[in-house]
Amino acid sequence: MCIIRQSIGGAVLLLAAQGAWAQSTLTLYGVVDSFVQYLDNGSAHSYSLRSGGGSGSSLGLKGDEDLGGGLTAKFVLESGYNVNNGSFFVDSSTLFYRQAWVGLAHADYGSLTFGRQYQPTFWAIYYTDPFRGNEVLSPVAAAAVAVDRNTLATQAASGRSSNSIEYQSPVVGGLKLYTMYAFSSTTTLPVVQAVGNLFDIALTYNGFDLFAGLAYQNQHAGSENLPGLPAALNLLGTERFTAAVAYRIGIVNLQANYTYNRSNDAPSGSLAARLGAAHSYSFTEIGATIQASAADAVVIAGIERNARGVNDSAKGIQIGIDHSISKRTQIYARAGYIKNHGTSMMSWPAVSVTELGSSQSMVALGITHRF
Repeated sequence: MCIIRQSIGGAVLLLAAQGAWAQSTLTLYGVVDSFVQYLDNGSAHSYSLRSGGGSGSSLGLKGDEDLGGGLTAKFVLESGYNVNNGSFFVDSSTLFYRQAWVGLAHADYGSLTFGRQYQPTFWAIYYTDPFRGNEVLSPVAAAAVAVDRNTLATQAASGRSSNSIEYQSPVVGGLKLYTMYAFSSTTTLPVVQAVGNLFDIALTYNGFDLFAGLAYQNQHAGSENLPGLPAALNLLGTERFTAAVAYRIGIVNLQANYTYNRSNDAPSGSLAARLGAAHSYSFTEIGATIQASAADAVVIAGIERNARGVNDSAKGIQIGIDHSISKRTQIYARAGYIKNHGTSMMSWPAVSVTELGSSQSMVALGITHRF
């Protein structure tokens, strides 16, 4: 009798456990992306195999649990890597470079999450860049991370923040609010950099074939150790203002965005002041995504970056073609051109400009597989 009772009790516990698991999901996902690149960089020419030109190569784990009453617990852990050599993307000391957060979400009240997350400014601009903010081949990424002497101390938006708390509202009438506060953090690669606290807020609208985004970001001062400098460079407190819009007409999605990075004045005698590296700058992108067929999309964008108070500017154009072989696999091509003026040093991320006033040309052919 005792054995029967124990068997019944075990079956009840098993059924209860199965019911609990039925309310939870756990998903393993990722992207494998590799491409061959030809680069004409001033007087230098090269061929290389790289990773993440169409979409960043990544491996992620995400899950959620229904807590009842419309409340859900959620988390995401997402690593970036280079498929060409198996190394971590950007920072070899960070396992989950792309995302690492946990939080709660409610259909009526929005979500509150904690960890390393995409910034509100990123969500305001993401849908208006034909190349979707790609960290390897997007013109917007090239403009944001350009290493110009005159703007070295003006901080660039990184797209993600560690030690952050983010609130996302539910969508109401097409409107969505994003807010973030991030505490100071330090990274060691590709260079040692410390950033101060950050506040970021964005409002987006999506409806009637229109997307629009406005964002404001305030990044407190920090420091950065750059090769060739006699000491750590003081990074200045920087405000960023972003406006973005996209409008779909038939198969054509017209897209544009503008970002202005305004730095605080450099303290007298500081390295930033001695180098004259505290100039504000802006960049503007105009482009389009054309859905030529169910399997083919053509993307094109023109970009201009200007440093204020000096004669430094860069202009570029890029075109791409994406062809879907299946729901998971895509082949793509990219071709781009950037011309620098003055001491501007803009180029695609991880590409160092070899000569002042030079131009860069790039052609890439790649494949993306999602799982």
